Amino acid sequence: MKISYRTRDQLTAIAGTPHHQGVVARVAGAEYASIDDVLAVPGQRGEPAFFLALDQIQDPRNLGAILRSAEATGAHGAIVPKHHAVGLTSAAAKSAMGAVEHLPVARETNIVQVLEILKKQGVWIVGSTVHGGRAPWEVDLSGPVCLVLGGEGPGVRPLVAKSCDFLVSIPMRGKIGSLNVGAAAAILCYEVERQRMAKPVKSA
Repeated sequence: MKISYRTRDQLTAIAGTPHHQGVVARVAGAEYASIDDVLAVPGQRGEPAFFLALDQIQDPRNLGAILRSAEATGAHGAIVPKHHAVGLTSAAAKSAMGAVEHLPVARETNIVQVLEILKKQGVWIVGSTVHGGRAPWEVDLSGPVCLVLGGEGPGVRPLVAKSCDFLVSIPMRGKIGSLNVGAAAAILCYEVERQRMAKPVKSA
């Protein structure tokens, strides 16, 4: 590792922001995993599959927050679409706070096709929707599962929602109608973890 010293103005120019706290590191960009590599992780760990499929997330900070929650709760990988969605940008990696170093992320052209592959491997597909779904704790998330979360605003696209085995909605008792997708992902990921801690199961 090479270390060099620069003025604050030089660091700001390198970082592209004055919010660098006097230290800037150059690191290799995050790399995508293949879908086969992602699918192999549960077997390697001897655990029931736990994936996230992210349908057209646009905000890199939301993507980073989702990946951070996923990694923290033991998810095996995430799948993002190649088009109409944010990828593993530097902003997403920063928001993920290191999660991209440990959580494999595959980038695929067709999310629906990926969900069908998961189904054939015995993974239940659980989509998140604002209204009309079951409460997350009413669905068995202790077995092989893939959480599907939609983009900011439109949510999960209808074609993707049709591929889901179950739809879940987080109950809202306040005045606002929905949660930020990053917050929703954290709640659902921790519900998976809660159920698995309460009901240990053998890997699929």
